[in-house]
Amino acid sequence: MVFLYNLILIFLSICLLPVILIGFVIQPKFRAGFWQKLGFYSFKKSNKPVTVFHAVSVGETNAIKELVKQYKFSHPDETVIVTTTTKTGQEIAQQAFKDVADLVTYYPYDFFFSVLAFFNTFKPQKIIIAETEIWPCFVTIAKILKIKVFTINGRISPHSFDGYKKIKFFLAPVLNRYEKIFMQTKDDAQRIIEIGANKDKIDVMGNLKFDITSNISLSVTDKFKSELKTDDFRVFIAASTHKGEDEIVLNAFNVLKQEQPDAKLLIAPRHPQRYKEVSELLNNCGYLWGSRSENANFKDNEIILLDTMGELAKLFSICHIAFIGGSFSSTGGHNPLEANIWGKPVISGPCVFNFKDVYKIVTENNCAVIVNNEDELKSELLSFYLNKDKYHKFCRCAKNVFDENRGAIKYVLDRI
Repeated sequence: MVFLYNLILIFLSICLLPVILIGFVIQPKFRAGFWQKLGFYSFKKSNKPVTVFHAVSVGETNAIKELVKQYKFSHPDETVIVTTTTKTGQEIAQQAFKDVADLVTYYPYDFFFSVLAFFNTFKPQKIIIAETEIWPCFVTIAKILKIKVFTINGRISPHSFDGYKKIKFFLAPVLNRYEKIFMQTKDDAQRIIEIGANKDKIDVMGNLKFDITSNISLSVTDKFKSELKTDDFRVFIAASTHKGEDEIVLNAFNVLKQEQPDAKLLIAPRHPQRYKEVSELLNNCGYLWGSRSENANFKDNEIILLDTMGELAKLFSICHIAFIGGSFSSTGGHNPLEANIWGKPVISGPCVFNFKDVYKIVTENNCAVIVNNEDELKSELLSFYLNKDKYHKFCRCAKNVFDENRGAIKYVLDRI
């Protein structure tokens, strides 16, 4: 069946070649890593055992960051390679693993010749794939070559489950070529068993994305409060904002100030090249504002522009509530857990596909709220400031959700 699958894959690729070529021309991201994916890898043979971690895109790459670091620390005599599929995933991985992995490259297309080239170049002993990436040719050839393949942080949505059930006859033998499959929840585990995986190969591990810690001391938090002169002000952080979101945030803040005069805003654009653009917006917003790089504080200003690098994750510790940007644009959102870890409620726009599994958990557990438009953002923001019971409930839930979901990294490392 896998042989037939590969013939069909090659046949379809040839038939769709004109469309593929047009896509390559129009969208550079489609051709990113093309030659590597096809099997043209450059790598000096390692005399050490090789372990490969695969993360398809941004969300998966972020999820395995701490796992890869801990694995490399505990296995210093191994060569660690990280692969991704997408261009954005590759960019994030290059940055995240520059001091950890021995190589960051692209995962091969599922053609038999691409997969063989990958294995012949890197000669891995173990391959650890984040989330439910099922590549029949890859895992079949790995099994023949006696290379152990693991799935970690696996999940299957109800929608995907319905589709997978229709091809159970094909998936069942493929799934049973994995050494072990670690799923996020009991429901995910049950779904993959129902589409053909042997239950002896399945384990429930929790979610890697919850294995983060608030690793700064109380003295550091006090230092931020002193420098920013937060006093009794309640700070609203608009984090990782993208083009078009700053205006939405400022409009919401304007409504908030009318009802809550002690509210303050710290706005943190995602990209440094936007600092000037946001500065011009703030010049016309009608509020006194200053820049963090110039030591501005909230005693003298209503708004502070965070134009420094590396401080945002720590500054969540001093906020009242956080808006997570990239969610009113096509970016796909950013990680709400960086605020939740401090026991802070989160509000996000509707576009959160980069962290959809995390948002499902935090919204169901009253740690975050997703709003669909600017008016809903204004309404939710006001309710958190004016409704103390609601606010404290979300704060408690934000802390509790980590206790319930933490421990996945240790669980996986112990078993792999």
